[in-house]
Amino acid sequence: MIRRAAKLPAEQDPRIPPEIWVLVSASFVIALGFGIVAPALPQFALSFDVSITAATVVISSFAFMRLAFAPVSGRLVQKLGERPVYITGLLIVAASTAACAVAGDYWQLLIFRAIGGIGSTMFTVSAMGLVIRIAPPDKRGRVSGMYATSFLMGSISGPLVGALLVEFGLRVPFIIYAVALVIAAAVVFVSLRGSHLATPGATAGAAMSLREALGNPTYRAALGSNFAFGGVIFGVRVAMVPLFVVEALHREVGLAGIALTVFAVGNALVLIVSGRLSDTYGRKRFVVLGLLVCGASTMAMGLSESFLVFLVLSGVAGVGSGMMSPAQQAAVADVVGSKSRGGPVLATFQMASDVGGVVGPVGAGLLAEHLSYAAAFAVTGGVMLLAVVGWLLVPNKPVSKVTAE
Repeated sequence: MIRRAAKLPAEQDPRIPPEIWVLVSASFVIALGFGIVAPALPQFALSFDVSITAATVVISSFAFMRLAFAPVSGRLVQKLGERPVYITGLLIVAASTAACAVAGDYWQLLIFRAIGGIGSTMFTVSAMGLVIRIAPPDKRGRVSGMYATSFLMGSISGPLVGALLVEFGLRVPFIIYAVALVIAAAVVFVSLRGSHLATPGATAGAAMSLREALGNPTYRAALGSNFAFGGVIFGVRVAMVPLFVVEALHREVGLAGIALTVFAVGNALVLIVSGRLSDTYGRKRFVVLGLLVCGASTMAMGLSESFLVFLVLSGVAGVGSGMMSPAQQAAVADVVGSKSRGGPVLATFQMASDVGGVVGPVGAGLLAEHLSYAAAFAVTGGVMLLAVVGWLLVPNKPVSKVTAE
């Protein structure tokens, strides 16, 4: 058994710095606001007398711009540092969201929403860089779990609040989200302005190139598992679960929301715990176990004939996702380290998930349409199991050795 991580040098504070709590709180607000506009956005697009397909394009345009602009965001982080890129990204999303609220036609809404995707990838990449820089090396897993939990809680709460706000008009959620983002940007700016931990010049060493990171087996394995993670989370959970519940299990649409919530609850139950344990016992075992649990349960979901069994499997899949997510992100943080910038490295890691999120729904939909739902779930879960192979090639490395480097 791997022993607990060695004690850090005196100059590294073993406690979680207050800057982390600022970022965690901002993550909750961002996710909450994103969820607030989610119920209103499709209906707002349809209010301009366009087709359902056109309405979905407004949603996918945000994801497409995130994916397309990710490499640029990585270079900006590398050149300017994480903090200014993070705040600028928040303000871009705030401005685009406010513009959506006053959009006069469909094309304005489409353009304004797409611009928001640019800001989104800016603060996503830079937030990951800030967490890596600020978090104590022996607490990276725990911090990653905290950050993911705050975002998840915001994502769960947001649609509930948004559904209530829609009663006051389809434009109201956009205005509230824009104001919340400006407040979040101001709080982060003030809180991190005098922080020596968030200042690149205080800790940054040589920048890590993407080629250098790709030479690390841990990073290569993380790219594969993050692609699978994006495909399952966005491909199966968001796209296929509602369809399966209604068309295969012949249950009402509202129960699909319960299945999604059960997955989220299973995820939330283990995020912080698995992250903390990965700081003690290593990243690899939790990523591998999480992939196996999530992949196997996802494959079994497509064979469900009972809604109750489907709910249980959804919860198990959520647990598997929660086991791997913080350990995986902490593993990437270990590769980059707290004393170097890794903008392109982090951007490519994010892009792996985004590509999975784009390919996953389309691939799963084609399989379900031309073969069966069972085939769609089986192939998607199988991709997660395949990602285990990459992690089996990663050497077992004591956490004490990782944090000492």
